[in-house]
Amino acid sequence: MRIGFDAKRAFHNQTGLGHYSRTLLYSLAKYFPQNDYLLYSSKPSKHFSFTDPSFQAVFPSGIYSGFLSSYWRSRGIISDLKKHNLDIFHGLSHELPVGIQKTGISSVVTMHDLIFERYPGQYNAFDNLVYRLKFRYACRKADAIIAISNQTKKDLIELYGADPEKIHVCYQSCNPAFSEPLDDSEKKRVRELYDLPPSYFLYVGSVIERKNLLGVCKAYALIRKNTDLPLVVIGKGGQYLQQVKKYIESEKLNDRVIFLSENPNAKANAGFLTASDFPAIYRQAAAMIYPSYYEGFGIPVLEALWSGIPVITSRSSCLPEAGGPGAFYVDPSSPREMAEKINTILFDSRTVQEQISLYKTHLAKFTPEATVSSVMDVYQKVLKG
Repeated sequence: MRIGFDAKRAFHNQTGLGHYSRTLLYSLAKYFPQNDYLLYSSKPSKHFSFTDPSFQAVFPSGIYSGFLSSYWRSRGIISDLKKHNLDIFHGLSHELPVGIQKTGISSVVTMHDLIFERYPGQYNAFDNLVYRLKFRYACRKADAIIAISNQTKKDLIELYGADPEKIHVCYQSCNPAFSEPLDDSEKKRVRELYDLPPSYFLYVGSVIERKNLLGVCKAYALIRKNTDLPLVVIGKGGQYLQQVKKYIESEKLNDRVIFLSENPNAKANAGFLTASDFPAIYRQAAAMIYPSYYEGFGIPVLEALWSGIPVITSRSSCLPEAGGPGAFYVDPSSPREMAEKINTILFDSRTVQEQISLYKTHLAKFTPEATVSSVMDVYQKVLKG
């Protein structure tokens, strides 16, 4: 098969959509190397490259190579797709180019979430309009829709009236590095590079209202006398971040919260920018705290499970799908409940180990081989019509 991908996020996104795209592409090349994979991107990447011989990077040329590169991605790309004789085109992040249904090329789109529909006030009105137009178009025109969780499938049916028959739930995996052995010297290197303490609680994600870092800090205020372990935050933010910092200042938690993304070495180091140092950061954490109000999937939860550390997350939206039976679940609106789970992790090692022992069976659904095989099944079904 010759399969093309909207690879913008694979080349340039350093968070969830990028991690999803790269993990899927690398897994396809590893487990299905007999196919050709064409990666379409508006421009090359500074941080990510795809050197496997199964990959062919395609960038705009001619009049589309400059300021019209965005137009090429949404419309002009059609001529290239036909010229390259594709069997399938896969939009990896909610979008398909306009006119794809007229090319004779089968199309698949991955829908990660409809969070902007659930929380429209957390996005500006123009972005909401653009997302709605693009996402609805992709759902209408795609031959198949991949939803990354049952929660996302439910949202697509409920909010967009998408055809349930063409929605396939294909869970995502994460970078296999999170499950691979890690020696002490690598942990020490990363710890010293970023000036990390020997142990800490970990939060990973954009610092936005929905992801609830303020709730974590309120829980921390409740247990401050119980532990000296700090909270390490990986993620950037704007106005909400300033609100969180104001709370930290008012509660005198400045020495308890480390904003790692603001560390000069983190800003400059490729190991942080590409997340290749993250497995060592995860492995040295006492636990991951991820009490988001709403997610399409919640990849940091899966990364933490593969790392073998305890996870505190929300019992809402898709997070129980990601966390399985081994995670510790909380009401994201209850800092007190979060504080209770933190205390369990600090002082009840037997319960923690019992929960971690439940990871293995759950994670079998999220191996790279299992997840990429489910996507390949979708491709085969689409080609068979």
